[in-house]
Amino acid sequence: MNILITAATSVSAHRLKNKLNDQPVLLGDHLELPAFMLASGSVISLPTPNSAAYTHEMLTLCLDNDINTVYIFRAEEARLLLKARQLFKEYDITLIQSDEI
Repeated sequence: MNILITAATSVSAHRLKNKLNDQPVLLGDHLELPAFMLASGSVISLPTPNSAAYTHEMLTLCLDNDINTVYIFRAEEARLLLKARQLFKEYDITLIQSDEI
């Protein structure tokens, strides 16, 4: 099982990743990422929260990447994903907002 941390370009995401160094962690962001970050395979592009299907796109991404925990650092992502917390829970995916860390 993997952990996803959003806001891959933020200092907070990297601090958390360092704390979780003994677990498989993916960083992701919906903002444009440099190619060298994506090439490593430990950073992925996330769907944009502006998408009407954002919640379902994130659920699919989690299932495709065997992600069981998502740490959410961007407010617009948290607002949308936390509304669907029960849906993610049904698939054994835990959503954690940055202020819950």
